[in-house]
Amino acid sequence: MPVAGANFKTTATRDGRLGQLRQQVYEQLRSAIEQGRLPAGTRLPPSREHAASLGVSRNTVLWAVQRLQAEGYVEARVGDGTYVSQAAGAPPTQGLVAPPRGLSRRGQLIAETAARWRPPHVAARAFRIGAPEVNTFPFALWDRLARQARPGQRSARAQYLDPAGDPDLRQAVALWLWASRGIRCDAAQVVVCSGSQQGIDLIARLLLDVGDEVLVEDPGYPGIRASLLGHGVLARPVALDAQGLRIDEGAAQWPSARMAVVTPTHQFPTGVCMGLARRQALLQWARAHDAWVVEDDYDGEFQYGGAAQRVPALCSLPGSERVLYVGTFSKTLHPGLRLGFVVVPPALVEAFAMARAITDRHAPGDTQAVLARFIAEGHLLRHLRQMRELYQARQDVLIDALADASDSAWQLQPSDRGMHLLHEVAAGTDDETLSRNALAAGVMLAPLSRYAMQSARKGWLLGYAGYDEGEIRAAARVVGALARRL
Repeated sequence: MPVAGANFKTTATRDGRLGQLRQQVYEQLRSAIEQGRLPAGTRLPPSREHAASLGVSRNTVLWAVQRLQAEGYVEARVGDGTYVSQAAGAPPTQGLVAPPRGLSRRGQLIAETAARWRPPHVAARAFRIGAPEVNTFPFALWDRLARQARPGQRSARAQYLDPAGDPDLRQAVALWLWASRGIRCDAAQVVVCSGSQQGIDLIARLLLDVGDEVLVEDPGYPGIRASLLGHGVLARPVALDAQGLRIDEGAAQWPSARMAVVTPTHQFPTGVCMGLARRQALLQWARAHDAWVVEDDYDGEFQYGGAAQRVPALCSLPGSERVLYVGTFSKTLHPGLRLGFVVVPPALVEAFAMARAITDRHAPGDTQAVLARFIAEGHLLRHLRQMRELYQARQDVLIDALADASDSAWQLQPSDRGMHLLHEVAAGTDDETLSRNALAAGVMLAPLSRYAMQSARKGWLLGYAGYDEGEIRAAARVVGALARRL
């Protein structure tokens, strides 16, 4: 049964209207989903049958369906066809405003993608993921370092600055990366940005064209997909196993992909660490396909074994010339700083600096200068040592508290890295309902399914880093009571 009855041969000629034809099929399908004519769970007709009913080529229908899949409207089930996703049929989040009329197609896509993935703006509360400890941050020390600047230095920092970043901060970051993550890079390769999200945005803006394909982890971080889709790039989901992203499957399924974005040290959200053989295979894929690899090392500093046991960055391996490393101080220090960085090949530095300049010019000079001293004088090292000890202790509290509160129904597995734990359950479980009930009771409990594209994995993510023992135990009692009702 056809999804749309129009015959498109009269709308587009054969000599240069292919893009418009694809867009028409895509927009008609999406409109049918959004208006409820294709409810959640509906199976789309086979692509050949659908193409014949519309009078278009099968590739045109496949392009439209693949774009809808990348945006989360439909999901492919291996051996069973393509279905309208449950998320596509869900009511909009309370408080969301529909994108205004008059936006460009690119603007519409950006607005709608942001509406489907909107980070919470409420005060951090357990078990919000990605929230670091801020109450014990050495604010007094930070203020003292800021006051030590001479008047001439303050005046200089009040001027327009190098968009690539403060030279002292770039040098401090380069030295830190070598000592902590095993990355050998020159300070000139470090481009300072406003957190990892802007780093991803700059990479997509400069290295990808509209319609390019990028391999992303499934499940994975929605912010990465949102940024890629905002640039007209197609995010292609690749399944995970115990070693991380299955690059062999991704390369076979998406042979034209120009980039892969990975979180190899502590995969978000599953927590697996990419093994050496898989890392080498990923680098080999990049060389063979003249592609890029983006390493998002969002919490790589939080590994709880001794220094000799810590896994170095993917970017530190031989043959990593096509890896761009993205780091952030939002996790290592606090998100209020709005500072991160990208390590890029020397030939790309100037382009990245200019792209940063036309985005928001540069990061605040005073903040960059204080952070440079904070790192150079060893304060970052001491702070991270304290946080590693604190976070490991809080993880232990979380495991114990949830086991007690749920009558041992939730037995979380400990991890030697990261800031959150995953409690995974059977694929058929409804993880959204429990999350909504927890939120209504004042506890943030992110469902694993929210981070999936094609993956059927279900469960819940529990952040523990930013909460003291009392907060963790109180939130655990709420979750435990809800879990016992399942």
